[in-house]
Amino acid sequence: MTLSRRDLGRLLAGASATAALAHLGVTAALADTSTYRAMVGVFLFGGNDAWNMVVPNDSRYTAYASQRGAIALKQDTLMPLTGTAFALHPAFAPLKTAWDEGALSAVLNTGTLYQPLTKSLFQSRPDLRPLNLMSHEDQQNEWQGMRVREKNLDGFMGRILDKAVQTDVPALISVAGSQLALIGRTASPLVLPSSGGISRYGYATSPPDGPVKARQAALDVFADTSAFGAVTDLTGRGMSSAYAQARTADTIISAASSTVDQYFKNPTTGAALTSDIAKQLLRAARMIEARNTLGHAKQTFFVSQGGYDTHTNELATHSTLYADLAMALAGFYNAMKALGLANNVTAFTMSDFGRVFKPNSNGGTDHAWGSNHLVLGAALASRKVHGRYPDTTFGGPEDANTDGRWIPSIAVEEYIGAIAQWYGVSASDMPYVFPNWSTWNGGGRGPVPLFG
Repeated sequence: MTLSRRDLGRLLAGASATAALAHLGVTAALADTSTYRAMVGVFLFGGNDAWNMVVPNDSRYTAYASQRGAIALKQDTLMPLTGTAFALHPAFAPLKTAWDEGALSAVLNTGTLYQPLTKSLFQSRPDLRPLNLMSHEDQQNEWQGMRVREKNLDGFMGRILDKAVQTDVPALISVAGSQLALIGRTASPLVLPSSGGISRYGYATSPPDGPVKARQAALDVFADTSAFGAVTDLTGRGMSSAYAQARTADTIISAASSTVDQYFKNPTTGAALTSDIAKQLLRAARMIEARNTLGHAKQTFFVSQGGYDTHTNELATHSTLYADLAMALAGFYNAMKALGLANNVTAFTMSDFGRVFKPNSNGGTDHAWGSNHLVLGAALASRKVHGRYPDTTFGGPEDANTDGRWIPSIAVEEYIGAIAQWYGVSASDMPYVFPNWSTWNGGGRGPVPLFG
């Protein structure tokens, strides 16, 4: 990967903020270097039909099979979550070891909420609904920005970084491009490619001609311009910092081999995993492995997998997507175990929204609301399915329509807020990271008890 002017601008934003604001608003918990922790957000773009990811495996299976019709999974193919009433899509078999070891959890019927909603309130109070429900862009922004009744200009991961000690290389790292979740008010992330290395756009170690030499000489002068005023000096130092970040990151991600590489293999064939989600998680694992070199006491990662807008042919699409996701997550978990960090790293899924329980006529599903999610990490309370599976009566008390668009019973803040607290965000900073936190932290509501 080469750094274009746009890429450089993203890096400069973080580098300049680092230079100017390194000591402002630092959270005590995030300044603590005694306990390393990392959170890894896995965004499933398109709206994952997680009602086929987590499936009831008890007497409720009969209703599930009847209502889902042609897209229902056969019960004898499911991967049971032993000790619970649920099972996973068969493609998640690579995560069975994680479940058996108490390092995998499911969270049921989660979604964007402004306040707790009954069906009656949903129908009578449109002012209490999240804006533009079932719109890809809006719901992606609401998941990432954590504001459901106003425009999102920054994201929860970026706001966590705002409150952290700033390091030469940002401790917030995306391997999935620039996303809203990463934007802070005073700090910005490091954006890495999922494959290939990083180099300066138009740069040559040995410039081939006069114009290139002149341009690079000018950049070198601009990078050290304290005599030309504070603004120019800040920009120059930001540019130098951005180039240094790129060099440091490239050394890590472009190394010929790493301890963690061996775990990203197909469990059946032994072949290296080649899916994009596997490449992203491998790069996250390499950056975690290099945490001490980078000076990171905490790290946050954003990775993603696309293709979940399954209006047609959902069963075949899921078989491929879920297999790639499960193998990548299993490889990541095994890599963390090998590094001795299984208790220090938590990965969790996010997605635009759930999908309609009733399938459409094309073997797919349309946009809906509440959904299920997976959390991976050895710090979790052992083998738990959190939350309540909805009453799946079409048109019933939890259906926002008549075809199975379930009103969430767990808010995004209650789900991701639990992970943020484990990560080290202090109680005083939770309202900064999650603007609607007061609604979801009191009065009988609160973070999902994910951790044991």
